[in-house]
Amino acid sequence: MLRELWLVHPESAMCEAFRLRFEGLPGVRVVRAMFQELDSHDCFVTAGNAFGIMTAGIDAAVVDRLGEGLMRRVQQRILDDYLGEQPIGTAFVVPTGDAAIPFLVHAPKMRVPGSIEGTDKVYCATWATLLAILAHNRTAESPIEVAAFPAMGTGFGGVPFDEAARQMAAAYRHLLELPHRLDWDFVAHRHRSVCYDGKRQVAR
Repeated sequence: MLRELWLVHPESAMCEAFRLRFEGLPGVRVVRAMFQELDSHDCFVTAGNAFGIMTAGIDAAVVDRLGEGLMRRVQQRILDDYLGEQPIGTAFVVPTGDAAIPFLVHAPKMRVPGSIEGTDKVYCATWATLLAILAHNRTAESPIEVAAFPAMGTGFGGVPFDEAARQMAAAYRHLLELPHRLDWDFVAHRHRSVCYDGKRQVAR
């Protein structure tokens, strides 16, 4: 299980959205910083595109810091496991070879750069990331205890800051509040907590 979840963004408005939406959830640290300014941590989460093209936005900063070999490994994993296109709602952990940030999670939130406003793709990418980390920690000799997340979907995706924070918080809350049985009451409750209908949020 994660010990700390860092929520990272250089703008105060996004950091405030993180604080409001994650209020009361344990192990959360809001960090106003660029990726390049972060302290050492176990894993950085990159939420790019389905093809592992990491040449723009925060992905480019990650490659600049950790090397182009990392992008090649991500793309090879996509070729091997997903036949060249990683579906939204999946994620995987790759080692970086860097002791300061030993792991990266690749969790696409879009097929190609473009708007995902009004969708649940931020939730899907966040949830997939948390599941990938959980699966990694079940068997890995070096578990991921501190993971740093950017603000999913707020760049090319065009998702408003508050909505991105809301969907990310919903995914983290679902990790902490695991169900004991599956029935339609549970399904309805979870769906309402995630769903976004245009400018009308179904649940906060």
